[in-house]
Amino acid sequence: MNTTQLQALVAQGESETLEFKKTTGERREAMHALCAMLNHRGGRVLFGIEPNGRVLGQQVADRTLEEIAQEIQQIEPTIFPQIDRVDVRPGLQVVVVAVSTGPNRPYSYKGQAYKRLGNTSSKMSRDEYNRILIERFHGERRWETEPAQGWTAADLDITELTRTIDEAIRRGRLTDPGTRDPVELLRGFGLLKGEQLLRAAVVLFGQRARLEAELPQCLLRVAKFKGTDKTEFLDNRQFHGNTFELLLKAEQFLRENLPIAGRVVPGLFERIDEPIYPPVALREALANAICHRDYSSGGGSVAVAIYQDRLEITSTGALRFDLTPEKLFLPHESQPWNPLLARVFHRRGIIETWGRGTLKMAELTQQAGLPRPEIEEGPNFVLVRFRPSRYIPPRQVKQDVTDRQQRILQLLAERPGIGRKEIQSVLKLDVNALKSDLQRLRGLGLIRQTGKGRGTVLFLAEG
Repeated sequence: MNTTQLQALVAQGESETLEFKKTTGERREAMHALCAMLNHRGGRVLFGIEPNGRVLGQQVADRTLEEIAQEIQQIEPTIFPQIDRVDVRPGLQVVVVAVSTGPNRPYSYKGQAYKRLGNTSSKMSRDEYNRILIERFHGERRWETEPAQGWTAADLDITELTRTIDEAIRRGRLTDPGTRDPVELLRGFGLLKGEQLLRAAVVLFGQRARLEAELPQCLLRVAKFKGTDKTEFLDNRQFHGNTFELLLKAEQFLRENLPIAGRVVPGLFERIDEPIYPPVALREALANAICHRDYSSGGGSVAVAIYQDRLEITSTGALRFDLTPEKLFLPHESQPWNPLLARVFHRRGIIETWGRGTLKMAELTQQAGLPRPEIEEGPNFVLVRFRPSRYIPPRQVKQDVTDRQQRILQLLAERPGIGRKEIQSVLKLDVNALKSDLQRLRGLGLIRQTGKGRGTVLFLAEG
């Protein structure tokens, strides 16, 4: 680095990747920053620069560099940073210590790990340290790449395996291998180690009965609740099976239980029924939950919960590789927790790659006029929440609400303050049937009316 390059660098000011120290007398504090940069995006520490960016320089002897090296040796695992000396005045130099993102994170200085937030460094918590450590070991040895002891191709659903190959070929995501021999197909997917099946193969294609007995985490839990909390179930079931079976069961449950958002088109006198949430967005969320979750816990699962005011899809595990709910809705690199599972799902045409899944969900919901999905991270779960923007007529309030009554409620949501004759005309209802339905809906507290006689107009009840 020369003087011109140094001046350009200093002009940027302190940041996540740049720290100024007045002298090497602050070398211990500098190691906190260097350690934090190793655990983040890399960066540089400059000795001989005031915090405001004024270039001072200092006398740099061999002993000065030895003292810096001694402090660097206190960082574990061992690092080999680049150290430059830049002349700034006669007899005065700036020392530049540069590191890239450490390949063996997490790093600690004198037993304490540090993290970088903006232009400051702070101590890393034990939970944060353990998370990074797990991610590091995960890259070297993952649950999905361990041998599935005692399993052979005979224990798999060969029909599903063949269907996956055929679909991948049809989509142009796989060249026809010229065989349908199960072992060769699995080898082509990278699901064999020698002649031994990997756990990923079992999770993807295993037969239900054996999965339930030996891998209970291959589980889907589905539930529908009467209200907005878990007080009362309307439906509650569990399914065991491979990834494709569980995806199919989840989609079937949603089709059977999600309300339909109807709208009456003015002038056409027709009601158009549409799914309340875009099916493709739900499929993307389900697929992500199934193939990105943590399978190492025997008590893990994917859960689908339908409430009166929302839909939630939850999976066991946590967000990894510095991802946050906010970052998932920005362009980001795809770093699946189970790359083998994700690769097969992609070739089957079920998920996107390159980190597009959550962006696609956001686009689809916004195109449908719905709020962007919410993503929430807990201690050992990730939850995706969909909310409607349109009114959903209830199916039950003390007693069943009929389809005809739901149509009346939907029309009042879209055209509040209309009269009985207009309702009768738009929905083509018998006058006595309408009178009975309106009386029932008022009794349930779902609608209210103002005015009298021919001036009577109707609204949805508030609250």
